[in-house]
Amino acid sequence: MIRSLAGALALAIVAATPVYAQNQKLRVGVEGNYPPFSMIAPDGKLSGFDIDIANAVCAAMKADCTLVQQEFDGIIPALNAKKFDMIVASLTITEERKKAVDFSDPYYDVPSRFVAKAGAFTEATPASLKGKKITVLRNSPRAKYVQERFKESEVLLVAKETEVYLELAAGRGDIAFGSSVVSGEAFLKKPEGKGFAQVGPTVILDTTAGAGVGIALRKGEDDLRTKINAALKEIRANGTYKSLADKYFDFDIAPKS
Repeated sequence: MIRSLAGALALAIVAATPVYAQNQKLRVGVEGNYPPFSMIAPDGKLSGFDIDIANAVCAAMKADCTLVQQEFDGIIPALNAKKFDMIVASLTITEERKKAVDFSDPYYDVPSRFVAKAGAFTEATPASLKGKKITVLRNSPRAKYVQERFKESEVLLVAKETEVYLELAAGRGDIAFGSSVVSGEAFLKKPEGKGFAQVGPTVILDTTAGAGVGIALRKGEDDLRTKINAALKEIRANGTYKSLADKYFDFDIAPKS
């Protein structure tokens, strides 16, 4: 009887403990408006590097995942409201964001870049951009960078990364600041980017959390974070990561650490 009671108690404890086991059903928050990392086709199908990484990580964890599209501005609140279990949406790891969520190890790292009309600027410094309007994604480390360093410039905050360049092309900004990959692939290589060019050197944001982009999850979900990190290591080791990255980039996007 004692053994039976002990066994029953052990089972009860296991049942009460959140464990992300094989075939666990998980919901993954993604954005869909950040090419080439995430895009939504006219038929509603999601694609892009973030989407591929989400699917690869879920496969490595042997988890049954459902992708949930969410606007970027509300993606962290939606995670904490349990709309989904993790975010794969190009979230840069910062100390400010770490107050609200936990992060996996980085899964990519891309520098930032200024973009403007070709020949309009030879450099992008606080002095050269004094009185100019800079377009940048709001609630992002890039917005913080611009607001802290370009105090005599006007800052136009937009809701989506693609709008950073649409506002620039429409003449509502003098220069844009965003991902070097997104500006190159989703704007400069497209008809709407004709006559524009990247300005100055690439910019590595000073994120004291160690830089890079990670998968976000709710605070205290240590079992899930352990499994995500193991999955990221697995897809790097078996070549899956490189094959996915090569679909979108002609340079190494992998984090350096």
